[in-house]
Amino acid sequence: MNTLSRRWLLLVLLWSPVAWSAAPAQGSLASHPDGAAIASGHHLATEAGMEILTKGGNAFDAAVAVSSTLAVVEPISSGLGGGGFFLLHDAATGKDVMLDARETAPQAANEAAFLDSKGELDRDRSVNGPWSAGIPGLPAALVELSGKHGKLPLRTSLGPAIRIATEGFPVYARMAKGYASRREVMERYPGTREVYLRNGKPIAEGDVFRQPELAATLTRLADQGFDGFYRGQTGKALLAGVKQAGGSWSAEELAGYRVKLREPIVFNYRDWKITTASPPSSGGIALAAMLQILEGWDLKSMDEAHRTHLVVEAMRRAYRDRTFFLGDPDFVQIPQKVLTSKDYAQGLRATIHPEKATPSDLLSGNPTPLEDDETTHFSIIDRDGNRVGATQTVNLLYGSGLIPKGTGVLLNNEMDDFALKPGTPNAFGVMGYAANAPKPGKRMLSSMTPTFMESPDKVVVLGTPGGSRIITMVLLGILGYDDGLTAQQVAALPRYHHQWLPDEISAETGALSVDTIKQLQAMGHKIDLPGDSAEGGRGSSHVWGNLQTVEWDRRSNVLSGGSDPRNPVGSAAVSAAASR
Repeated sequence: MNTLSRRWLLLVLLWSPVAWSAAPAQGSLASHPDGAAIASGHHLATEAGMEILTKGGNAFDAAVAVSSTLAVVEPISSGLGGGGFFLLHDAATGKDVMLDARETAPQAANEAAFLDSKGELDRDRSVNGPWSAGIPGLPAALVELSGKHGKLPLRTSLGPAIRIATEGFPVYARMAKGYASRREVMERYPGTREVYLRNGKPIAEGDVFRQPELAATLTRLADQGFDGFYRGQTGKALLAGVKQAGGSWSAEELAGYRVKLREPIVFNYRDWKITTASPPSSGGIALAAMLQILEGWDLKSMDEAHRTHLVVEAMRRAYRDRTFFLGDPDFVQIPQKVLTSKDYAQGLRATIHPEKATPSDLLSGNPTPLEDDETTHFSIIDRDGNRVGATQTVNLLYGSGLIPKGTGVLLNNEMDDFALKPGTPNAFGVMGYAANAPKPGKRMLSSMTPTFMESPDKVVVLGTPGGSRIITMVLLGILGYDDGLTAQQVAALPRYHHQWLPDEISAETGALSVDTIKQLQAMGHKIDLPGDSAEGGRGSSHVWGNLQTVEWDRRSNVLSGGSDPRNPVGSAAVSAAASR
């Protein structure tokens, strides 16, 4: 066991609830937590964040450490070659902002570039290799977080990630299995083979995985900031690697990448203030629609079948609007005020029959037109009350599979999140039209939904990976907190999902009882169940997502964390505050 692991052994509790309490005077509310809480998809990332807090950093410094460490230890899910959304709360000012580090389309990208000779979507080009990759945003986000919001030098906050990339970490089962499933693509590229093959053999569970080239890239980022990635040695190597693999990036567009500051979506659900991701994420608008539709019913008093029916019908309507209206707000006009209004939600609620499913093709005023778990999320609250909810990704398993030689940077395959051919589903089965068509410099639509919840006496940060299912998992998490569940109970909640098309409910193994399934089917719902369930089905995934959440109870001043039990390497940690 290394020194860092020993230091936090008593503080880190893997995939189980953790808490720290220093209660305020009876009847009052704590003004700040007496400690900090972090939940992430890998225990090394959680430990890295805690390490930075002990060095005097705040939640934003810790976010740099957690994010960059996840980029090292979860290449299957995220990395410097990808992007994400960072939802930030500054306790001193009370302000919330969303840092948009979504990837952007290269200048050469257009719909025609992704069609084959028959005019059909070239699926290999859209998800594999250089054409599938957008210009990365995560490194710029780390620089922004540290420089504009942090207290420590970027070099300090990136220290744990550099150390782990240099010294290595044990390969875990999901990482090895993911590589096996993507091996044919990843081994097309010399730079990827150099990182993932050892004496001609691929990584295996238990191997110590070292990434000296990635450590060097992180060191240049630490020492030179933005220019250390987007220009100079790293920038030149990225451009050369993309070109060698047959792609087309320019030095101008790489160096021209910028993070964007977005105003979050804010709305109320019962006694909760919800602050969540704004476009180019579709999550916040969809959450506002779904929760404000559901606010018209007393869900807590309902049996499982009728509650599930109404939640599914709200999902169906929100995803229909996602398909037609949402995209990059810098390129398309989004009717956000309408889509997030209570009046609009009330109108949608009126179209829901309490006992019957609505066929999806009846919802559209137009003719009915014809994301995976490979993402990661972390949640942080520090002792001053600053908080970060961040969801980051490279899209599918190991992104594009392409590592430009000399960088250690695995590039994303986020171009598939555009509507590359209008009306044709992407890898997650979701569709889009003109609002989400690719254009140079445009940011592709996303489902990533980092979210804050605030009630009169509680503060919550939550989020999850899961492709197109992210939004509905966050929805179920919000409903779980509203039901009074603990952070760990919320992280473990069973999950179900509907995304308008295909017109079916998908569900985890055991998420719905046999009786509920029968009642839903009698209402007219089609249900796609995991292949090994008692009811059969065409085989949706057995488990979804990797929800990470932290909660601060201001009445008792208890901090707690919940880490998804579906992920055996995730962790939540809570620390006592240093003396103030």
